[in-house]
Amino acid sequence: MNDVMTFWGTGDAMGVPRVYCECEVCQEARSGGVNRRFRSAVFIDGEEGGFLIDCGPDWQAGMEREGLRFVEQILITHAHFDHIGGLPEWADACRWLGQRGQLYAPQEVLDIIVRQYPWLPGQLDFHAVDEGVTLADWKIQAWKVFHGKNGYSYAYRLEKEDYIWAYCSDAIGLPAEQKIPLEGLDLLILGTSFYKEYAEFSTRSVYDVTEALELLQEVKPKETIFTHMSHDIDLNRDYGLPANARFAKTGQRIFLK
Repeated sequence: MNDVMTFWGTGDAMGVPRVYCECEVCQEARSGGVNRRFRSAVFIDGEEGGFLIDCGPDWQAGMEREGLRFVEQILITHAHFDHIGGLPEWADACRWLGQRGQLYAPQEVLDIIVRQYPWLPGQLDFHAVDEGVTLADWKIQAWKVFHGKNGYSYAYRLEKEDYIWAYCSDAIGLPAEQKIPLEGLDLLILGTSFYKEYAEFSTRSVYDVTEALELLQEVKPKETIFTHMSHDIDLNRDYGLPANARFAKTGQRIFLK
């Protein structure tokens, strides 16, 4: 198996730099530094094809950086703007190329997308994944996860040959039943917006790093990569993470094997 995952985006809803902010991390990001973060998305590419997870407003920038002109399959975690804001541009590209895009998500997410962008079915085929789906030979199962004040998101567990990984970008305070699909993983991609977030829990929506490390002690993935990071995370800093955990970097490629 020679599948490769590329982090098109590793940022939270605002990305980094935040337009209003002049903190050290945002200034470093403006200069083209390692902290430049587009909205979270990953692309999985292998011999059996490829697909993108999430399609936020930085979709066009990701396509240009990768030198791509068309992506046929996109899997969506939830219908927040930072995860679906690029869908109209994708649909327009499909129209100009005379090809139909294949959009995958749980049915309730598809329903919200159609309400927000009612013209998309003209260029995209919609596929509900509530009972599972196979993309590029990856067997994919979706499950609903708690997204704090923002309601819910979906996470995905992907299996191929003897490799299992999960993508859970937007979650916090998962109850026991929502942690079960995170067990037995070779790799966990997990959203962590802050290192330590002090805001009242009821106002929050994504794990911080300290909470995520506690979660890892429970579900015990072999490897973890943190994504969906705000300008609180400085990739030039050593946070003393355990050997099997690290932060994602924009454009980073990893082999899924």
